[in-house]
Amino acid sequence: MDRYIELLKKLISIPSFSKEEERAAEVIRKFFIDEEIPYQVKKNNTWAYNKHFEKDKPTLLLNSHIDTVRPASGYTFDPFSPVDVGDKLYGLGSNDAGGPLVALLAVFVRLFNRENLPYNLVYAATAEEEISGRHGLEIVLPEIVPVAFAIVGEPTRMELAIAEKGLLVLDCYAHGKSGHAARCEGENALYKAMDDIGKLRDFRFDKKSDLLGEVKITVTQIEAGTQHNVIPDICHFVVDVRTNEHYSNKDAAKMISKIIGSEIKPRSFRLNSTGISTDHPIVKKAKEMGVKIYGSPTTSDQAILSFPSVKIGPGDSARSHSADEYIYKSEILAGVQRYIDLLEDLKI
Repeated sequence: MDRYIELLKKLISIPSFSKEEERAAEVIRKFFIDEEIPYQVKKNNTWAYNKHFEKDKPTLLLNSHIDTVRPASGYTFDPFSPVDVGDKLYGLGSNDAGGPLVALLAVFVRLFNRENLPYNLVYAATAEEEISGRHGLEIVLPEIVPVAFAIVGEPTRMELAIAEKGLLVLDCYAHGKSGHAARCEGENALYKAMDDIGKLRDFRFDKKSDLLGEVKITVTQIEAGTQHNVIPDICHFVVDVRTNEHYSNKDAAKMISKIIGSEIKPRSFRLNSTGISTDHPIVKKAKEMGVKIYGSPTTSDQAILSFPSVKIGPGDSARSHSADEYIYKSEILAGVQRYIDLLEDLKI
């Protein structure tokens, strides 16, 4: 495993913010060259097939991302200088999603030459996950053969996420009429927005998910006004909506539009809630192994997959996007073994 830990350190040392992953992609490609594994590229995405690929077998995708968010304030060291402290490895992207990325790569390399796999394997290290971008996994999927099933590598403490909340972002605009603040003229758009925000704070969607809980509505940004003595005629606020499997993003947007008076403009409907049947072979095998099954409140590249998938990986989602991000090296090692145990003799 030493070479995978060293690979992770190289990735940490290279800034790879979303849309700026060129150098990180080069590191992944250099690794494939050193391992004598053919690979394919599109923009900042890299993927490879197992050696004994057979078209009549179902294909299993192993996917994780190479991009990171920008470092949070509060780092006590250089986020791009990997630091070993015993079992801990510190650095930006170590946990999200460097650990899952290299663990899945280790699994792919281990199985690359095996002749009698019951499935094909394709490993994809992709870009722009952190911004749900259009030039990451989304442009890779049409390039690879039809996929029967995917494992998406994210930090889940190697617990199996079989459902994931969707993400809907709404730009909302409360409209008023400008006037002089001293003369009580106009219609204050900020007050109208506050009324709507209160309605959203108190509203509850009826259908609750056993795995994902309620749909969550959170107002996260607001802006209005040009100067202190002018009544604002428009107020813009942003709403973050996390949907469960009972509501499509379009349905959620329609319901919210009926609750508030502000104009709403959805940024996208594409990141819907996802889930996999509890009867799927991977879920049954995980249960037999005693792996915890749960529903994830966070969104990943699973949201753009049209075929069954699960989310699982070493690390802990609670550490993601935080200052002094870290992962335990032993987590990565244990993660590789759990991946192997789940995939061994798996029929999909």
